[in-house]
Amino acid sequence: MALPENVLVRGANFTPELVTDLVSKVQGKSSLAKLAKQTPLAFNGNREFTFTMDSEVSVVAESGAKSHGGVSIDPVTIVPIKIEYGARVSDEFMYAAEEERINILKAFNDGFAKKVARGLDLMAFHGVNPRTGLASTVIGTNHFDNLVDQTETYTAADPESNIESAVSLVRAAGGEITGMAFSPAFAGSLAAMTNGEGGPKLYPELAWGGTPESLNGMPIDINKTVSDMSDEDEVDFAIVGDFANMFHWGYAKQIPMEVIQYGDPDNSGADLRGYNQVYLRAEVFLGWGILNTDSFARIVAAAEGGDEGGEEGGDEGDA
Repeated sequence: MALPENVLVRGANFTPELVTDLVSKVQGKSSLAKLAKQTPLAFNGNREFTFTMDSEVSVVAESGAKSHGGVSIDPVTIVPIKIEYGARVSDEFMYAAEEERINILKAFNDGFAKKVARGLDLMAFHGVNPRTGLASTVIGTNHFDNLVDQTETYTAADPESNIESAVSLVRAAGGEITGMAFSPAFAGSLAAMTNGEGGPKLYPELAWGGTPESLNGMPIDINKTVSDMSDEDEVDFAIVGDFANMFHWGYAKQIPMEVIQYGDPDNSGADLRGYNQVYLRAEVFLGWGILNTDSFARIVAAAEGGDEGGEEGGDEGDA
């Protein structure tokens, strides 16, 4: 079958404009992408280093001897992993006018961006395969729930004290606070706080589902991904820490995009040609690393009446 001119074919990449738009949308929907620094990521991975000066500076007398201060270097390897999303569309896509094909791809790009944003959070926060909600062997231990062991127990009646305690944990370990990620439940608890019984709201900007960019001058983000799919024994309600300096994420520059016309690429049992369909598939290579786990603290609570944060899913194999 001869294809119309300029149609997207197997093995093509998103255009630079679509890549820029995709990343922009990801940064708008992902708590981690919003609060943390994006790092250029090589396909084979990056090696990031944190340098710690072991001592303080030393006063040296005239003609006096200098002493050894020392430095510790801790490497963290950020290796990209592949995530993909695909969807079946009518094969009329192949024959549509160029303008209409572009509109379809833009709509697909919009949806893909939202899935990538949510996926980045779910993978890096909880170590799960977002499609199944189950722990991913590909991700392994490289996620907040596993690596960040500084925790504060969530108290719905006084979430403000939870934040203060979590901040104290990070600062006591020598870290800084540059941002906070809240679950909707945690933000709701803050919104309900008043200055005394019947007094004014302490955080009116959170009322009625408000989503401010900051509280008390601190950057925040409110996102379901903080609690969704987290460990049922220790559900995350908020994560605070040095996102700006101690968490890095990145993506490989080229984002493959395919239009598949034959076969059963999604293993659904339905042949594309038999159902007059084509399959749009996009892939992106994402990587992340927590450079210093003591620079973060989690506000957590045990789930009540089952898995509050997780989802049921099938057998994910080695993904």
